[in-house]
Amino acid sequence: MASSTATRDNKGRFKATTGESGKSGGGFGVIAGAAAGGAALGLLALLGRKAAVQAPTAFAGNWDEALVVEHQATLKVFDAIEATDESATIRRNLLLSHLKHALMKHAVEEENVIYPALREIGQQDAADSLNKDHGYVKQYLYELENMPTASPEWIAKVRKFRTDIEAHMQEEELTLFPMLRSQLSDEKNKALTMTMNKEGFKVA
Repeated sequence: MASSTATRDNKGRFKATTGESGKSGGGFGVIAGAAAGGAALGLLALLGRKAAVQAPTAFAGNWDEALVVEHQATLKVFDAIEATDESATIRRNLLLSHLKHALMKHAVEEENVIYPALREIGQQDAADSLNKDHGYVKQYLYELENMPTASPEWIAKVRKFRTDIEAHMQEEELTLFPMLRSQLSDEKNKALTMTMNKEGFKVA
């Protein structure tokens, strides 16, 4: 605890002196240090969470293999949703949130990296068609978020959504991804993989 006394200087004026335990700004310094430490821990936690979310993609291998892993993970979320009944409204909402985040991250990776690469090899129409499909993905998510999850219409829309997104995935996996990879050098494929993972990490 700070202690202070008043003494006269050589001109007879009073001045305050502070004891050793009451150094000026000490309390503020402790608080500021704690705040900075808390912010640093929060940043580390955020980076750790992002790394954990992106890890399955980053460790999957080449960019096309990584995107197939994300496709498979997405279908597992659909499986989990379709396994629920109308009483599981909380679980359905949680799974829908998970699905939305996974698809949005996946879309950023494809739209910012893979589809531009398709355009570079002369596949503009294919890239534009895939990008248009992503617009419908967002529409499905919007509609599902604004429907009662306990309604039969909700699960019916989930199943229609799955049918459409599986067709999109198959076109990518069976035709367009192999075409793109085969037309790029090993160095270019490696660079594309690194760039895609950077984009995914930003929104993970």
